[in-house]
Amino acid sequence: MSWTDSIASYYLRFAATGAIPAKWYLPSLPPVEERAAKTGTLQLEFVSHCWNYAHFLTYQLSSLVNFPPNRLTVKMTVFYADEDERTASVLDYFGAIDVPGVTWNWQKLSREQLFRRSIGRNRAALDSTADLFWFPDCDLLFRDACLDVLSDELQGRQDALVYPRQERVTSMLAESDPMLDIEEQPRIIDIDADRFTVSERGRATGPLQIVHGDVARAAGYCDSLKYYQKPQPTFAKCYEDRAFRWLLRSDGVALEVPGVYRLRHIHKGRYTGSTVSNNIRSAIRRTTSWLKERGQES
Repeated sequence: MSWTDSIASYYLRFAATGAIPAKWYLPSLPPVEERAAKTGTLQLEFVSHCWNYAHFLTYQLSSLVNFPPNRLTVKMTVFYADEDERTASVLDYFGAIDVPGVTWNWQKLSREQLFRRSIGRNRAALDSTADLFWFPDCDLLFRDACLDVLSDELQGRQDALVYPRQERVTSMLAESDPMLDIEEQPRIIDIDADRFTVSERGRATGPLQIVHGDVARAAGYCDSLKYYQKPQPTFAKCYEDRAFRWLLRSDGVALEVPGVYRLRHIHKGRYTGSTVSNNIRSAIRRTTSWLKERGQES
């Protein structure tokens, strides 16, 4: 990273704390009264990214096959890179499956563009006509009545940003865990729901951000913060998620939406350093998770 990029990174992280007025970079959002208050069958676009996480993506896409929506339509957009052959294979498999209410939309990026997640999110937000955008990571699943209840909750709503108040999560899973150690041949699969516990959320974190379509088209995904639209040689940490909430002037409004599941995992597919470095990072994630869980028990 150049010294100018380093300064930009630290400055934007500082700005996103609220220390700098968001209006300096996004002067205004569509006024609430001018945002569409849609009712009936809503159009939702998921915008997901996948790099070396084909097994998680298999669960995510399977959740739409196993639990298709009845009261809204879904456009499932996935950004990926050619070099990730296993992910491309998963997309080819699911792209041939016809799911009522679901449209598949696979979007290829260069690896460097994929490594800055806000590039794909921004492109989708600016180009789409969807009523709603949800920006999940590919380890998030939509089961049970998740999508239909979400549709019910958002009838006529004009909030800029909403999120599920609860998600169900696993403990930190190793790659050898049977839930993650799945065969490479793509297929429709499902989770063991008994291995998940309820976790409360107090704001719209990166994978839980659900954005009003008019707001997304006006703001993009940090479109006005050009540093967050620069391709990266390695997978960039997602500091832009906090910057996005800062630009929207909102941490989100919590909704009661069931069926949101997340697979937590020790190994990060975006780790591209040495084996020793990757092992150290994974050990830190494992220890941090253990300490948090112990703190919740005490």
